[in-house]
Amino acid sequence: MRNRDISFWIFVTPVLLALGLVVIIPLLYGFVYSFTNWNGLTADEFLGFSNYIDLFKEEEFRASLWFTIKFAVVSVILLNVLGMGLALLVTQGLKSSNFLRTVFFMPNLIGGLILGFIWQFIFVSAFSSIGDLLGIEALKGWLSTTETGFWGLVILNCWQWAGYIMIIYIAYLENIPGDLLEAAEIDGANSFQRFKNIIFPLVAPAFTVSMFLTVSHSFKIYDQNLSLTGGGPFNSTQMVAMEIYKTAFNENQMALAQSKGVIFLILVAAVALTNVYYNKKREVDL
Repeated sequence: MRNRDISFWIFVTPVLLALGLVVIIPLLYGFVYSFTNWNGLTADEFLGFSNYIDLFKEEEFRASLWFTIKFAVVSVILLNVLGMGLALLVTQGLKSSNFLRTVFFMPNLIGGLILGFIWQFIFVSAFSSIGDLLGIEALKGWLSTTETGFWGLVILNCWQWAGYIMIIYIAYLENIPGDLLEAAEIDGANSFQRFKNIIFPLVAPAFTVSMFLTVSHSFKIYDQNLSLTGGGPFNSTQMVAMEIYKTAFNENQMALAQSKGVIFLILVAAVALTNVYYNKKREVDL
């Protein structure tokens, strides 16, 4: 770093200042306020760990945390399976591969709120019409129960993010030497054996990146949750980000919401960094 010239620091300094002002300083202030009675304007009393004790007593927070964990686990698995599957599909030399890549990636360009309202119409109106037409009761009343609301959020998340994860896997798949796969095929390796012993080990770094992105994204979802289910019915599909928002701005308990945010940050960071550590270690073993 000492050997960097002045032009390096000219370009880096604005980024460091923005990071400090927008991320680091608010994070430190928020951590301090979580130990006080902060109401959004003033904090005149130090409460210690009182807010942290209170948040774990809240049934609604525990329920939203458990719902978020289940959602993240299912979404991470499906997103990586779908992303890898789509990447394998569009790297097979099909004439329509470029068109398919565009189609699969396009949902990622649409905002989460808009996607939520689009899929709300699909689940509520389109599914109900199809159910009436075919006489399938299971398609009626989507988003009206906790279970269907859960799977509605999973479907929306996978539809939006599968194409993005696909791009990451494509970048590594296209760098696999064709001679290596051809030699394995000549030696009698079938498709599954080539994938298991050649393709997957060589795209392991992509798996690490994709796991990190999908874990962090799935835990932090707010806009899709707001527009698709609104946390209903009876807050049973409410994820942690929405629960924290409601605590802060609906109930005006800023300090309690901040303590929930700190716990949420620690949880997401611990899961994501642990995931990166073990995946990097597995890359070496592969």
